[in-house]
Amino acid sequence: QVQLVESGGGLVQAGGSLRLSCAVSGRTFSDYPMGWFRQAPGKEPEFVAAINRSGSNTYYADSVKGRFTISRDNAKNTVYLQMNSLKPEDTAVYYCAGHRGDVGSLTTKEMYNYWGQGTQVTVSS
Repeated sequence: QVQLVESGGGLVQAGGSLRLSCAVSGRTFSDYPMGWFRQAPGKEPEFVAAINRSGSNTYYADSVKGRFTISRDNAKNTVYLQMNSLKPEDTAVYYCAGHRGDVGSLTTKEMYNYWGQGTQVTVSS
């Protein structure tokens, strides 16, 4: 059974930083790309960042580029999202997601078949 468990969310002031972690079990972690998505109240889920199997390639939504960094540690079966210069509009539930593994977009949520439970990030102004 594949499990993704996020941690690291919380309340932070604008301009602050948070680091999200997602520990994965039940599959060979290094065989699959990973992604982060977020959903704000009343809005559709949106892509935030993705990383390929080895960690050599990363992808970001324009809204977070230059502020967020995705990384992975294949020895620890964990993917991270370092979030700096946080803004109130970053407030959302953040979800870690495991890609299907076949050829396909890393920015489309339909290409991910495993999801964590989500962690709340709240940025106050």
